[in-house]
Amino acid sequence: MTDVFDLLSLDFMQRALMAAVFTGLAAPVVGTYLVQRRLALLGDGIGHVAVTGVAIGLWTGASPTWTAVALATVGAIVIEMIRQRGQTGGDVLLAIMLYGGLAGGVLISGLAGQSTAVLGRYLFGSITTISEADVIATIVLAAVVLLVGVGLAPQLFAVAQDPEFARVSGLDIRVYNIVVAVMAAVSVTVAMRTVGLLLVSALMVVPVAATTQLTRSFRSTLAASMVVGLLAAVGGLLLAAQLSFTADVAPGPTIVLVALACFVATWPVGAWMRRRDRLTEPFEDEVEDHLTTGTHPHRHGEDCGHPAVQHGDHVDYLHDGHRHAPHDRHYDEH
Repeated sequence: MTDVFDLLSLDFMQRALMAAVFTGLAAPVVGTYLVQRRLALLGDGIGHVAVTGVAIGLWTGASPTWTAVALATVGAIVIEMIRQRGQTGGDVLLAIMLYGGLAGGVLISGLAGQSTAVLGRYLFGSITTISEADVIATIVLAAVVLLVGVGLAPQLFAVAQDPEFARVSGLDIRVYNIVVAVMAAVSVTVAMRTVGLLLVSALMVVPVAATTQLTRSFRSTLAASMVVGLLAAVGGLLLAAQLSFTADVAPGPTIVLVALACFVATWPVGAWMRRRDRLTEPFEDEVEDHLTTGTHPHRHGEDCGHPAVQHGDHVDYLHDGHRHAPHDRHYDEH
């Protein structure tokens, strides 16, 4: 462990640690809303669109981070607008984003004369080679996601959980859905140097899946997922740094595996808690309409053919299997 602390004294490791902290906090915030809306794989689609944005940055000489942000944001808004209008199924949209984004990125990077190794830094993450400018961009973008995701939590949760109720309450659900889509696009580009564009969705969704095993409210899920995301990002980075002395271990996949380990650890506890809740739930009170020893699947009336017994202000019809109770112990509720 001393070797890891020695690495932390180096500038590149300090930059990587700062990027991991902000990425681990921001990504699960967006993931919480995506899971609520059952759009857990949206991050994958946006990530593939961002590949084309990275390639455009490499081709034009601009910052790949900002070109990825721009193209991913445009793609997320277009996809959300098409999805709201119901013109194309969600699975078709996801396929278009996955295949088109990745193919466009590989093609444009080839036109730019860049090797696949350069593009691989963004596909699978390369947090240890992150520059100071990229760290600043990561911090700024992550801060925006945190401010919007936490500050607008009541509105965004209402839109994600019950759109009809949100509409009746006066919320413009289209605007808030676009806000979530833009947040997802920004989070993808924030995390692309940490875990890579192909694995970014895992850091957005897996911490949320782990915390939902133990939490029972939206606010607790949001806060706990941020903690799990932070632990996974920092813990995965430090674990990869420790293992790097004996093997070539990439930080991005290690961070994702640490997040998956958190889910594996919490799932049995969540299953036990759900089973305990089911066993402790009280049984619903059963109200018998009247005292019977059999069934009578039809509605009784004057023409049903069963003998009628007058009980003050109501009438009982006797049939086979019906056992009449004395008036002072009558159980009918009419």
